[in-house]
Amino acid sequence: MEWCFLGLVIVALIMVFGHHVRQLQGRGELAAFKTTLGALRAALVTDYLQHSASNSARPVALLQRNPFELLQRQPVNFAGEVRQEPSAELVPGSWVFDPVCVCVGYLPIYPQWFDSASGEPLLWFRISAGLPPFQLSAKEAYLWFDEAIQ
Repeated sequence: MEWCFLGLVIVALIMVFGHHVRQLQGRGELAAFKTTLGALRAALVTDYLQHSASNSARPVALLQRNPFELLQRQPVNFAGEVRQEPSAELVPGSWVFDPVCVCVGYLPIYPQWFDSASGEPLLWFRISAGLPPFQLSAKEAYLWFDEAIQ
């Protein structure tokens, strides 16, 4: 009887530990996601400031180019240009650029911690076409660990 009780306690501890490990992995992914999104936003502002300082006019074609090209080093998980339709071949944890909508997308590795208003599995951020400097803004409401992603 004592061994059964001890076995149950050990199984319960393993289950709790496993849950905490998965949650920690999800929070690590969120931190990496925020870092890359912040780098893209900073690259857009830096590019705008460089062009403003040199007083050069930017053609519209440059505004619709891939913002990952503005980074000194592209992330290893950048999968390239992809259309916004759900892509089965996209590897979880990948960043993509859609040249049609001029959007940046990310497919989470751990989707159980992520929720979108439409149920879309990817997070999409549109490059604003308003007043410069250009910004990345979320296409819809996203929650990751009950934290709003904007």
